[in-house]
Amino acid sequence: MTTETSGSGDVARSLELLWGTGERPSRGPKPGLTLDRIVAAAVEVADAEGLGAVSMRRLSTELGTGTMSLYRYVPGKAELLDLMLDRVSDPGPWDPPPPGETVDWREALDSLARGYLELYRAHSWLLKVNQARTVLGPSTLRSLEAALTGLRGMGLRDAELLSVIIATQSFVSGIARMEADSAEAIDQTGLGHEEFWKVQEPFLVRAMDSGEYPLMARLDDDTFSLEFDHFEFGLQRLKDGMEALVTARQKGSGDGERGEE
Repeated sequence: MTTETSGSGDVARSLELLWGTGERPSRGPKPGLTLDRIVAAAVEVADAEGLGAVSMRRLSTELGTGTMSLYRYVPGKAELLDLMLDRVSDPGPWDPPPPGETVDWREALDSLARGYLELYRAHSWLLKVNQARTVLGPSTLRSLEAALTGLRGMGLRDAELLSVIIATQSFVSGIARMEADSAEAIDQTGLGHEEFWKVQEPFLVRAMDSGEYPLMARLDDDTFSLEFDHFEFGLQRLKDGMEALVTARQKGSGDGERGEE
């Protein structure tokens, strides 16, 4: 469930802090305390205990300073969230190639998807943030720039390239959310995956024997096996679909819209 919304605070102040254009504390702050340290501490707490554990009071304890000292650097948690999102949005595995060096869009899409999965696994709290109106800071823009650079070879229109990025991120966040929800369910219930399904087994057996679910009853025994890699399967199908579109555009038999030359 969504617990926080990006861009819900003072957007102008968040942008000033992200781009370093705002006024800096001129008096009173604890020596060594910086905005960078505050954001880093917030990310560490969120990674370890979830976003709900992040508060100005908790951060003051982590940093060994008074709560009011933090407000000299950041107005509140809403603006802090904007800074946290940008902090973890570094391009990482999908850094753009050096100037003049070409890159295969298939490899770029693959790296993009794996980078997103790595990001969500490292910072699972991201899955509980509404990012429909993300405040765009330098790291976020570098990430988008890197993605566009890698995918430019597809020859699609700009809006379509953005849609490719959205489709990739949406697919990966779905897989990551499934993983995170599964781990959270185990923590909350104390029941492992096998134990959970063992409890349901007698009820499911009767349901399958009833004849009311013929397709379900004929499913292979390993249909719901944890050994099946849904990420790898889905990623390959995503690339196959994009390949078909790119090929059609190159042959001039697409959906009526040609890509940029």
